[in-house]
Amino acid sequence: MWKYAFPVLLVVAGALILFPRGDQTPRPEALSPQAELQMKQTTLNQDLKQTEELCRNQCSYELRRVAGEMSRNDENRIPALLSDLQKDHPHMQLLVRTKRNESLSQGKAAGTLKDPVRRAADTYMTEAKVQVDAGRSYQSPAFEAEGSQYFVLGEPADDGTSGIIGVVEQHILKQVADHQLKNLRIVTYPSEGRYKIESVDSDTLQDVHVHHPEGNQGTSHYHQNQVVVRFNKEPTEAELSQIRKEIGGSTVQKLGYTYVFESDRMEAKALMNYFRKWNVSYSEPHFLYLTNESAVPTPTANSITPNDALYRRYQWNLPQIETEAGWNISKGSDQVTVAVIDTGVDLKHPDLKNQLVSGLNVVNKDADPQDDVGHGTHVAGVIGALVNNNLGVAGMSWYNRIMPVKVLDSSGAGSTYAVAQGIIWATDHGAKVINMSLGNYADAEFLHDAIRYAYDRDVVLIAASGNDNTDRPGYPAAYEEVFAVAAADSQKSKASFSNYGDYIDGTAPGVSIASTYLNNQYAALSGTSMASPHVTALAALIRSVNPKLKNTEVMQLMRDTATDLGQAGKDKYFGYGLIDVAAALKAAQPKSVRQEEPTAPNNTTLPNWPGWLQRLFGS
Repeated sequence: MWKYAFPVLLVVAGALILFPRGDQTPRPEALSPQAELQMKQTTLNQDLKQTEELCRNQCSYELRRVAGEMSRNDENRIPALLSDLQKDHPHMQLLVRTKRNESLSQGKAAGTLKDPVRRAADTYMTEAKVQVDAGRSYQSPAFEAEGSQYFVLGEPADDGTSGIIGVVEQHILKQVADHQLKNLRIVTYPSEGRYKIESVDSDTLQDVHVHHPEGNQGTSHYHQNQVVVRFNKEPTEAELSQIRKEIGGSTVQKLGYTYVFESDRMEAKALMNYFRKWNVSYSEPHFLYLTNESAVPTPTANSITPNDALYRRYQWNLPQIETEAGWNISKGSDQVTVAVIDTGVDLKHPDLKNQLVSGLNVVNKDADPQDDVGHGTHVAGVIGALVNNNLGVAGMSWYNRIMPVKVLDSSGAGSTYAVAQGIIWATDHGAKVINMSLGNYADAEFLHDAIRYAYDRDVVLIAASGNDNTDRPGYPAAYEEVFAVAAADSQKSKASFSNYGDYIDGTAPGVSIASTYLNNQYAALSGTSMASPHVTALAALIRSVNPKLKNTEVMQLMRDTATDLGQAGKDKYFGYGLIDVAAALKAAQPKSVRQEEPTAPNNTTLPNWPGWLQRLFGS
């Protein structure tokens, strides 16, 4: 079972322990449960620290931009500019346009503060005013008020006589903490939301009581009063009516040839026994699937470095896998759509909204696939956040479109039926690559049927392996039709939380990955959920370079071109190794293109061209 969750911030002493490559010790499976938890908590603290920095830098960038715009506009436009900025960034609770010859109280403002927050912020706002009047930027230390964390910042305008001072609530830190406590399995799985949940051993279906996060390993969760059934012969309406009567249930869902039955008086095991008298291919619990989440290298020759504001400082992950060099070969194609089967996507995020195509909300069919968790938005940003737009982060693909498919609800959980429906819908609506940063330890035939459906229709399927540091196979990652992804850190060592095993196909960066988040924000998250979309984006780039490649060829190409890590050859920690974008795209090119050097000008940066010409063709 994978998941993620959320209470308070954790502060844990000690450094993050990195697993070395090769045959050195300690082996990750030899760690004690307490040592594993400490490493995960340290990773969480690292994510929170980086998210806090991302929030500060993004807010400073936005204030500088709007302060400059205000200095070039009529005074009557100032209130509207402030109001628009706050509307786009509601965590900026108060914005004040200040001028050198005016007091703070005389400045035009947008937003309000509660009295306790105002009192806590007053000293910092006064200091911000002094610094802005002197033409200097300002950021206060973090401070607490009304149960939240805040900071004050100030940015001067280019004219040197005015600027903006803002009070920012960092609620995102609580969101990330909650998210990552569940996602990294630091807390036990809570029975939450609308689900009636039971825990079982994934192999025996014997009841398991999870009292410690390490008990999550090999444990799955299912709906207490539901069962999934596939009949060998399609039942008639009369037979379905008989079943409803005998099990005492009225709710029946159907997807393809498979049914989900719910009973008012029988639990899952009794329902499974009941269906033995019918001619069924299988009857199984209706399992839940949950999310799997946990210094920039010097650019190489001919690499393309985007101008996105947070890229150089925080996105170590893309240079590590040779993405910048790979962009010389391809930046993607809008003809290859990637489906993100997840919690949805923030449909209004400025770094994503122009990259999206129509999607589906399985959880609420009357609503858009709007993300209410943040997980799917983060995954989508790794794949396709807009590149070279001077904003936020850069995705791996510049042009591939993202199809948001919401199958997980606000608690981060979703049923087998929902996940299967999302996979089939995405396949039927043109997705060429599907990312699944979710999973469970149960081998559910219902889900496998949906996986086979997509695979047989030439879709490339990518899934996260899980965050329990166990070799228990997790699904859908362990299905043979799926490319299973483990996570590595910035040192190319195994991420402490990453699952492993013989089913792992490859590895991608998965520790403190900066990407898009809810409400126009950015966050750093860790987990195999973050590693998986790197591979998904690579698969989309490969299909953009050579649309004639079959899904099996795409997956094999990613294995063949990976950089070997750990023991020589394929191993259980890294699979075939760390993905290499440039090597994979070069190998994917049709032979006629590979024989012609250099490639087409719009995908090439020639080092002897003038800088302005390189930037023109690099964008």
